[in-house]
Amino acid sequence: MLPFKMRHQEFEPPEELRDTIKCFWHNRRDSGELQTSFEVVPDGYAEIIFHFGSACSISTNGNLQPLPSPFMMGLLNQPVLFYSQNRLEIIGIRCFPWTVFDLLGLPSGKDGVRIFEHPIARLQPTLNKWIEAGRIDEAVAAVKQYFLDARSRIATSSMLFKAGVAMSKAKGTMPVSQVAAAAHATVRTLERSFKQSSGYTVKDVSGLMRFEQVRNQLWLYPNSNIAGLAHELGYTDQSHLSREFKRYSGTTPAAFARKAKKQAISTDFVAFVQA
Repeated sequence: MLPFKMRHQEFEPPEELRDTIKCFWHNRRDSGELQTSFEVVPDGYAEIIFHFGSACSISTNGNLQPLPSPFMMGLLNQPVLFYSQNRLEIIGIRCFPWTVFDLLGLPSGKDGVRIFEHPIARLQPTLNKWIEAGRIDEAVAAVKQYFLDARSRIATSSMLFKAGVAMSKAKGTMPVSQVAAAAHATVRTLERSFKQSSGYTVKDVSGLMRFEQVRNQLWLYPNSNIAGLAHELGYTDQSHLSREFKRYSGTTPAAFARKAKKQAISTDFVAFVQA
């Protein structure tokens, strides 16, 4: 893989969108003429992805499948490899998984990467114009306005919002019964509504949130004590953390930390870790 440059920016959502969207983001990669791959590791969010410049493809059963813009990346249960070359720019909308389907008016599901037809695709020419002009703020402003309009047309569940806030604050370590209590709901009612809205259970999403904390810590601080992280984040023990980490990442915490150390001294981009 040849060295290449990458730039990543994140933008806070307006107050009216903070119950549905975590942030907006822009990413630019310049990888030269050779095709390069980058790995997206699971976390606790769903993403709506607009891309510009060179094509973006995903590896499916050993074959490369070109992806339209936009596409949606739901909750992942394992890493996904994307491929691109030359300049690839992305405008992303990072959504809470229990709100994204209502926001788009789509049925919930467990698809990792979802290709869908939707009026949001009409934004592509406008965004492309701003991206080509280097006006990233204008592109993000257009996306924000679209979602402000979309948000104004739907009623979000205060129960799911309260549950999501509690889960986020606890970084995925809160038992389902306590999440239900924070949402002022019974466990059964919460689980039914949560699965209907996101396609996943509270436990599924909590597990991804907790994994995300470990993943980010090891990426930023590869020398972190894994047993200490297990205790801090409520895993039964270090082996429990290691099993869950391998389940989502396909590798062990120690191997992931070694990869992070190599990244610190290399210009190669080996993993895409979201903040």
